[in-house]
Amino acid sequence: MIKENEGIKCALFQTAESVIGDIKDKLKRAKREEKVRFAERLGEEAGVLLSCPEHSKKNLNCLNCRFIANAYKRMAELIIKVGKLAQGAYHV
Repeated sequence: MIKENEGIKCALFQTAESVIGDIKDKLKRAKREEKVRFAERLGEEAGVLLSCPEHSKKNLNCLNCRFIANAYKRMAELIIKVGKLAQGAYHV
């Protein structure tokens, strides 16, 4: 397990991770009809990380951040798709 001081050393990531943690908690407690709204917010926060102007392919912190942000983005997209399927917005 990673200790708090051994995590990704980036102010943008730390701020976004705090916000994302709050969104994930809300997602867990949300009713089905509320989940899409929180998932959209999760996707927005992931987008903030993915559009970081300081990103460097040579920095391990950046690579780890990008990996985590992409996972959050995919999670958000899946929740949104499932939510819309449950609402009947998609037709197979």
